[in-house]
Parts: sequence; structure tokens; C-alpha cells
Amino acid sequence: MTTAQALPHGINLQDPRLFMNDQAHDAFRVLRAEAPVHWNPGTEQLNGFWSVTKYADILQVSRHPELFISSKGIAGSGLRALDATGTQANQGNVSIITMDPPRHVKMRRLVNKGFTPRAVNAMEPQIRQVTNEILDGIAGRSSCDFVLDVSSQLPLAVICGMMGLERDVWPLMFELTNSVLGSGDPEYQADVPEEERGSGEAARRTAMMGRMRMVEYFREVLERRRREPGTDLPSILLESEVDGEKLTEGDILAFCFLLILAGNETTRNAISGGLVAFSQFPEQKRRLLNDWSLVESAVEEICRWTSPLHHMSRVATADTEIRGQRIAAGDRVIMWYPSANRDEEVFADPYTFDITRDPNEHLAFGIGEHFCLGAGFARKEIRVMFEELFRRFPNIEVTAPPDRLRSNFINGIKHLQVAY
Repeated sequence: MTTAQALPHGINLQDPRLFMNDQAHDAFRVLRAEAPVHWNPGTEQLNGFWSVTKYADILQVSRHPELFISSKGIAGSGLRALDATGTQANQGNVSIITMDPPRHVKMRRLVNKGFTPRAVNAMEPQIRQVTNEILDGIAGRSSCDFVLDVSSQLPLAVICGMMGLERDVWPLMFELTNSVLGSGDPEYQADVPEEERGSGEAARRTAMMGRMRMVEYFREVLERRRREPGTDLPSILLESEVDGEKLTEGDILAFCFLLILAGNETTRNAISGGLVAFSQFPEQKRRLLNDWSLVESAVEEICRWTSPLHHMSRVATADTEIRGQRIAAGDRVIMWYPSANRDEEVFADPYTFDITRDPNEHLAFGIGEHFCLGAGFARKEIRVMFEELFRRFPNIEVTAPPDRLRSNFINGIKHLQVAY
């Protein structure tokens, strides 16, 4: 790392409380204006990193995977101890999200056909049926926790169905997803002594235990699929080859791990965050109820507004420059999607939730090599959920502030109280 622009106003994007307390957008507004590319110092435990907050600069990083690689970790700045021992660097090329070209492209092709527009559209009747079954479950009540009872259930059902997992293990997948992706939140650190919860060590142990439990579960799934192959994604992966070689069990386990995590967490938060947005902008809800032709643009605005993933991380492979700031080889660069999605140079009136917004070229699903594989399913699930939710419960309203996840990686809502 060489010359760095000073960090204004003491803003520290390492601090998850900034996001948990819903203060991040105020910070991003300042950073875009005063320090759009800046060095965020590390701590004794965590590495420092470059923050990129402008839309155009995130495009630059995303479109050059040879210069900004994923194989040294895609979440956060990384632990200094892991970097010092080389452990973190060796974690790359495990799942497609932490792979670089050309292997990334070859591995992604193995499952691409399951996520095409044709495949997504073919699933719509099933998605709508599952949605109504979920809504049937809350119909006899006047209130519920929207996250636990509704928004988390649809994406979980869809991805678990694609993975061939029986309904009785869906709650386990939900629990383990929370442990891995919400490991920094004390609520999900149930296996750590209470006095240690909230610490960095508690987060590390929680994530590690969640990952181990999920990998062990899928190891058993693969063993069953070897005996009795099916048409689900694990069966497909067992028969797949890259460059004439079968995938290793480690490759397949990493694939399954990623698909479950990515397949349910971000979509649930988009649905939950979308309902919060409609409660904050009731005129937009009335507009949609009066004109359902706006539903597709509403889905895009929900994605822009919620930006379910706070960031992705890359590591520079050579000295380079972004907006006049010199980035050294080996420096970590973090792209902040919620900031890009409210960049005043790209989006008119970006702090207004507008379901008619056009154009709306948001980056909620990323862009470039690592564009979200499941974006089509996410859009479909969001659309179907709001169509059926507002058809059946048009007066649903949020009755308490959302309980947000303590994380600077996942833009999560843990609990959302609603009445209807």
C-alpha cells in the first residue's frame, strides 16, 4: 500500500455496528463525496483495505478479474494471522465464488443450465405454489415475524428443492446458513459461551462450526447420491467433468456449500427489505397495487434499494491506480454495492424508493465474471412473493423497526414484526 487518501470523519467500514444501526448510507454519502477510494486501516487482528464506493470504480474492478482476483477471499479484509501463515491465500479455487479464470468459467458452466431463464420460468408454478403454502401458514394469525415465517422460507424451499433435500432438513440449512453468514452476530453464536459472544474469536468459531456441520451433512448426501443418483444438483456434480477429469469430492462439497448459502440468504433479505421499503414509501405500494404491470421494475428497485450484499473483496495482482489512488500488488480492495447503488452520478434521486425507476442498472447482483448465478431465481422469487403477499394481505404493515444483522458483509434482517 502506498499513498492513501485520509479517512474522513472517523468512518470505519470495519465496524459492523455501522450497518446494524442502519447508518451505513450516511457514511457512504460522505465517502463518495470526500474520499471515494480510500484506505481503511486495519487492526491488530484484521488487515487494512481499500474501499471503493463509486459505481464507475466498482465496474473497473469487477471487469478486470486478472488484476483483481477472488482466490484470496471475497468477504472482509481477512485476518492478519491467516495472511502471515499463507492459510488464507490457499483457500482459493475451492468454490466458484473464490475462483479466478479460466477455471471459474469452466466450473460455472457445470450448473449454468439449471439457472437459465428457461429453467427459472419453468419453476414459476412451483414457486407460486410454495409461496401460497407459506402464506397459508400465517393466514390464521394477525401478526408474525416476517423473516422467520415468510421471507426466509421461499428461497430456502427453492434451493433445497434443487439440491434434492427433504423438507425435514430445511430448518437445519437455515440454521447453518445463519451460523456461517451471520457468524459475527451474537444471536447466532449459540455454541459459544455467553461471555465470549460478540468477539472476533466467537465469530470465527461460529462460522467454522457451521461450515463443518454443513460439509459433513453434504458428505452424507453425496454418499447417498453415489448409490442412488437423481436429477438434483449434487447428482449432476458427481457426474460432471472439467478438462476430462471428474470433480473431486472437495470441489463438489464446496459447490453444495455455496449454493445453499447464496441460494437463500440474499433473497430472503431482499424480500424483507422490500417490505420495509414499501412501508416507508406507502405511495409506492399503492402504485403497485393499482398497476401490476409495474411489478418487474418494482423488483429491480427492491434489489437496488436493499442491496442484500454489502460488499465483495478482491486482491490486486499488480500495482495499479483507481481514481488517482495508488493500489499496490497484494492490497485488498472492497467494493461497496449499497454505495454504488445510490451513487448520485448514476441514479437520479437515489434516496427515493421509486418502483418506476428506468433505467435501473443496479449492481445488487454484481457484474462481470462473478455476476450472481442465481439472479434469475432471486428476481422470480421476489416477484412472486410480492404478487401473492399483496394479493392476499394488501394491508400488511411493518409494526417495529427491523432487527438488522451485525455484519458488514450481509445486509441482513433477522426479525421483522408485521401485522395484517
